[in-house]
Amino acid sequence: MTSSDAALSIAYSPCPNDTFVFHAWAHGLVEGAVPPEVTFADIDITNGLAERGELDVLKISYAALPWVLDDYVLLPCGGALGRGCGPLVLTGAEAPADPAALRGKTVAVPSERSTAYLLFRIWAAEAVPGGLGQVVVMPFHEIMPAVRDGKVDAGLVIHEARFTYQNYGLRCLADMGEAWESSTGLPIPLGAIIAKRSLGETRLRELATAIRTSVEQAWAEPEASREYVLAHAQEMDPAVADQHIGLYVNEFTADLGDAGYAAVHGLLGRAAEMGLVPAVPEEKLRFPA
Repeated sequence: MTSSDAALSIAYSPCPNDTFVFHAWAHGLVEGAVPPEVTFADIDITNGLAERGELDVLKISYAALPWVLDDYVLLPCGGALGRGCGPLVLTGAEAPADPAALRGKTVAVPSERSTAYLLFRIWAAEAVPGGLGQVVVMPFHEIMPAVRDGKVDAGLVIHEARFTYQNYGLRCLADMGEAWESSTGLPIPLGAIIAKRSLGETRLRELATAIRTSVEQAWAEPEASREYVLAHAQEMDPAVADQHIGLYVNEFTADLGDAGYAAVHGLLGRAAEMGLVPAVPEEKLRFPA
């Protein structure tokens, strides 16, 4: 399958959807594909790695794409994009239920270059007249405790937090995915898989095939990856890990397709119109572009 025996370097998160998707490739189970050299890192770290061009393949936020597309190409598979899987804005149970009450308040977010934060900024431009107060970047697993303990007024959460926030006594003030889908009809772009353009078109196509095969094998034999998934899931309940995979690994993970590309172009196009990201020509998003 590959034109080179050299292992590629890749960074993705320890979250269940990523370990599930990449298990087969990472463990040499994709025929003809050399297993990659894997680094685990949260999305804020991988966004920075991409901007510095440090690895061959990375999982990054779709919001970070406009800054890296000169050196990297968006792969058509392996990422996170879907419906009903958007980030949530959480507050304490006693906080006002009106989003306008966030005016001047402190909000914790997982990364300033995250898709979650970009969706939040698009939403807040209309939902919070007068604007927010301070925005604080925190590792995503610290956000819910910070809201619960009153260190911040609200938190923007991702990943499995949508299944567990009630355990912290918190309330969902708004669902960024729901807001995006209702206003556009498009699925929600969250995490992208990118690879260095310098690998060349032939190897990029082989890489996409290896990742797509890894996804298909994960679906065909879900128990094969279970130990790997749970070993990196930060003590996550196995049932929550299964919910996480079921939500974030879907048909768009195997292939973005026209609907997926439309969603990515729609998000980045709207953000560019608002001056939040540099403009990206649609053709530059297409693979291989």
